[in-house]
Amino acid sequence: MSAAMSTGTATSHREAFDRDGYVAIRPFFSAARMIEINRELDRYLADCVPQMKDTEVYYEDKSNRATVKQMMFLERYDGYFAELLKSSEVHALAEEVLGEPAIAQNMEYFNKPPGIGKQTPPHQDGYYFMIAPPQAVTGWLALEPVDDENGCLNYVRGSHRGEGWRPHGRSQILGFSQGITDFGTPDDVANTVTMPGDAGMLLMHHCKTVHWASPNRSPTRSRRALGFVFFGDSARPDEVAKRAYQAKLDADLKAADKI
Repeated sequence: MSAAMSTGTATSHREAFDRDGYVAIRPFFSAARMIEINRELDRYLADCVPQMKDTEVYYEDKSNRATVKQMMFLERYDGYFAELLKSSEVHALAEEVLGEPAIAQNMEYFNKPPGIGKQTPPHQDGYYFMIAPPQAVTGWLALEPVDDENGCLNYVRGSHRGEGWRPHGRSQILGFSQGITDFGTPDDVANTVTMPGDAGMLLMHHCKTVHWASPNRSPTRSRRALGFVFFGDSARPDEVAKRAYQAKLDADLKAADKI
């Protein structure tokens, strides 16, 4: 796998996004801003997580509250992250690459704790979103250095241009309930790009772009990141189908004692 280079000055973010299905900006936020964001996240983990629903925060080890692996809807519990989601430069980038107004949906937190952080199966975000047309993006902000050892993202370049959705099936990975069942085609292999970077790197990908991440093989380093989800103004969610799927998923996870 080859390391992707950041977007060049000769190519606009929109052009790179339309061509590849993602854009990488290294760095997007300054070192000082990243210190601030990490400080606010540590505060959130201490103060806000106890208020969250069990369907909004997942742990690698349910018995160990230090192993938070994923959180959803940070903006519902804290003004700092609501502002970061809805009014930041990330929102402006989402509108630039979508070519239309972007509606903030969700701020997420992703972590792979040292040595136990599991893989992220190959998937397309839009398969979960249940929207039409598939006009949505996810911004992925590295909060610390990421590489192949601790589980950086991998993309299949150009995969957003495929017709419809790739076939998905239930995975056993908490937080990523669906994975692509036919992943590993010659096209997948030929167009795989791995995305290492330092704290402050922002990746933004189309909801149809195939992506995944390896488990965290580092015994000492975590892999913390924030996710920014935006729907284009033209996108319409199937709320009935989405609620039904989420209710069944929550019930299954509780029955399996995962949440």
